Amino acid sequence: MLYMEELQDLGYEVIAASNGNDAIKKFEIYQPDLIILDILMPGMNGIETMNIIREKSKDIPIILCTAYGEYKQDLNTWASDAYVIKSADLAELLTTVNRILPI
Repeated sequence: MLYMEELQDLGYEVIAASNGNDAIKKFEIYQPDLIILDILMPGMNGIETMNIIREKSKDIPIILCTAYGEYKQDLNTWASDAYVIKSADLAELLTTVNRILPI
């Protein structure tokens, strides 16, 4: 919710999903310009979700977010356009979003 509020405050339109399956359904309906996925989600994790979305669209930019830095070494995360470690300071995430999808 914090990400959503901050991105909306910057002028981005945000659609939130509660899990990987919900994210895939919303991706198919809304065709977003950018997707931010948490790696650890209930049910299907963010890497699995990213792989399914990549099968449907190779061009959609995807940012993976996690509180765990060790996932950066996982080759499966390399299919993302960016990898951001969660922090109370959202500067890295916001800078990354703006780099990929400037307002």
